[in-house]
Amino acid sequence: MRDQFPFAVARVTRRWRKMLDERLKDLGVTQARWSTMVYLEKGGEGLTQRELASLMAIENPTLVRLLDSLEQQGLIERRPCPNDRRARRLHLTDAGRAFMNDLSGRAEVLREEMLEGISDEELECTVKVFHKILENAEKQK
Repeated sequence: MRDQFPFAVARVTRRWRKMLDERLKDLGVTQARWSTMVYLEKGGEGLTQRELASLMAIENPTLVRLLDSLEQQGLIERRPCPNDRRARRLHLTDAGRAFMNDLSGRAEVLREEMLEGISDEELECTVKVFHKILENAEKQK
């Protein structure tokens, strides 16, 4: 089972991304853009790009491309940081907040379909295991 673990996780991740991308296609949003907006919403609006990149565990150049596309769609805006002239704070626009409701609804439907037949207890155990794996990975840095 230990040999199969990384491949199983990768397959589930790819499948989630592919299915969510299909369900968001008509909105012009990918899973990567959606997750960026989720992290911004959950992490607290007003984060800097660096803070958001760290929260998402991705490189800053990757995030910049995502933010550029979200800004072009009018879903987020970059505002000057009052304490640091070089930094910009990220905020969802009113359109972005409304958009999040639709996106989150679609993601919730997919999540429930993918988790069908899995009990809350099984899911809780799975999430605990993932957290422990991430803790172990952080120790390796």
